[in-house]
Amino acid sequence: MGYHSSDSWHAYFQDFAYTDQGRTRMANINIADLPAKTFAEQVSQVLKEDASDMKIFRLICSPIMDVYVGESRRHWCLHRDLLGYHTPFFQGQSHVDGKQKFGKVELLEEDPHAFELLVKWLYQGKIDDVSDLPLEKKWDHADACQKLYVLCDKVKMPQLKNIAIDQFRKGCYEAGLVPGPEEIKPIYDTTPPRSPIRKLVSQIAARQIMDPDSDSDAGTYKMCFEANADFAIDVIDAIRQGSGTKLFRDPTEETGCFYHDHDHGASQLCKVG
Repeated sequence: MGYHSSDSWHAYFQDFAYTDQGRTRMANINIADLPAKTFAEQVSQVLKEDASDMKIFRLICSPIMDVYVGESRRHWCLHRDLLGYHTPFFQGQSHVDGKQKFGKVELLEEDPHAFELLVKWLYQGKIDDVSDLPLEKKWDHADACQKLYVLCDKVKMPQLKNIAIDQFRKGCYEAGLVPGPEEIKPIYDTTPPRSPIRKLVSQIAARQIMDPDSDSDAGTYKMCFEANADFAIDVIDAIRQGSGTKLFRDPTEETGCFYHDHDHGASQLCKVG
């Protein structure tokens, strides 16, 4: 019979077929490192193995937690202890005043497609590799991974967060597309300063602005500049780093009426200077 303490999410077991030796903590088995096939094989054999190999079985036999995601309130029924094994975020969601509760968690501001990838990783230990997808699906997967990164940042899942940003970068490269201001603004709205994904998207924007073959210019990202001053600083820093030691011409050396305020073509009549 399993025992779940009110202040810890570690799984314990007590076998009443043998002399009671108290609670024993299970051996650490990282489910995230197991492919789906291996995971299924271990579960099917777990009762034949030593008790120290039963952590996986205990995690997927724990009570169910209802999770609702996005404006559509897409519903998942997930094993509570499996969630808690990977992130402390859901530990706090299942306790009130030190007592366990079983109910629902609402992530209504998150993207259901991103959460679907999180669930896949929880139960199979991996997500799809964008390189294995057809071209027409690469950008959608990259976009979902960008949102997965933001979700993982919120629920404190650094391992999956790193996988997500790598898939996002690879997906952008293979699809030949980059995030626009509509995708960049939510990143700056929901991530902390100096976040790696802020660095990535600000460098993407800087490159688009400086690319002579791109249709983008600084005005393209006006909504991002207006919404978050950090974005403006990050883009300027990225442009400075990308331009190397090249120095702009000195505007104070300009002659004539280059900076005068008069109608176009009236410079020939300008008598100032």
